[in-house]
Amino acid sequence: MKCLRVRAAVSVLALVLLAGCGTGRDVVDASGVPRLRARPADANNGQPRMVPPRGPRSSFTPFRTTGDDGTQVVRTTWHGRKSGFTGDIWTWLPPEYRRPRYARSAFPVLIALPGAYGYPFNYWAGEPLSLEERLAEWSRQGKTLPFILVMPVLNPGKRYYDGSDIPGQPKMGSWLTEDVPDFARANFRTYDSRDGWAFMGSSSGGFAALKAVLKEPQKFKAAIVNGPDTAPDSPLWQGHPAEMRANDPRHLARELDRRKGPEVYLAFELGSREVAVPDVKRFIADYTGGPIHSTLFDIPNGVHSGHTYIQRMPESLHWISEQMQGPVPSP
Repeated sequence: MKCLRVRAAVSVLALVLLAGCGTGRDVVDASGVPRLRARPADANNGQPRMVPPRGPRSSFTPFRTTGDDGTQVVRTTWHGRKSGFTGDIWTWLPPEYRRPRYARSAFPVLIALPGAYGYPFNYWAGEPLSLEERLAEWSRQGKTLPFILVMPVLNPGKRYYDGSDIPGQPKMGSWLTEDVPDFARANFRTYDSRDGWAFMGSSSGGFAALKAVLKEPQKFKAAIVNGPDTAPDSPLWQGHPAEMRANDPRHLARELDRRKGPEVYLAFELGSREVAVPDVKRFIADYTGGPIHSTLFDIPNGVHSGHTYIQRMPESLHWISEQMQGPVPSP
């Protein structure tokens, strides 16, 4: 929310603190999350097909090791041809990706966005929240799909661009919805349809994730939306009301409903102590339904932080996993 943004961090350390992380690892209970339902194999049933990496391949630098199996978060810098913006991207491949039985399978991509400025670091790549280790565990248990995590910077600096192409400003909408997916397709085995593409974001990143799926439903099928803004509010929109409206999730939801699809799936997470509670619940009541499927995960005593949202991440990831396509092993 805007009041949080004013107090937003101005360093990597402060961004980690904003994520709600202490020195220890957050306790997350996934015991009540069921296994995913069985689904038909993609290649044998006319489902989305695997697209091999098309290049140019990136040069990656190790960022942190995430497990005894050798998985790592790695970092690279990517020049976006559509936006013209060059920024850092952190990536994690699930353990299954390198196993021989999945060598010819595509993997779903989850573009994970942080809150606050999301610059110069994306806190979902960090150790305190340990999203990567948790996802490896949950996918091993069959509770979520083994997503490729792609974690770009959210803004080009310490200003807010609402994940949008604001006239006269860096094209951060194109960066997130065109260039970052192009990066994933250049380097990894991905699916050729939206069944293998989703967003996840918190706060300002939640707004960007919500807007991306509603604006580009032909490209992205689902989003996890944590404590989001539900309307554009960057001061950079001044003088551009038409463009601002074209990037307003409320307007986009109405248009998607008017067109009657394609269907999208939104998993909202919301702490009970967040100031955004009335606004987010009003958005769900007024703008979801029809082709916009939604579910809300209330978090008792939760506040506006990654520490809160990680608590319901197994349920959120399970819910969107049920809507998407996962990797299929070779026979």
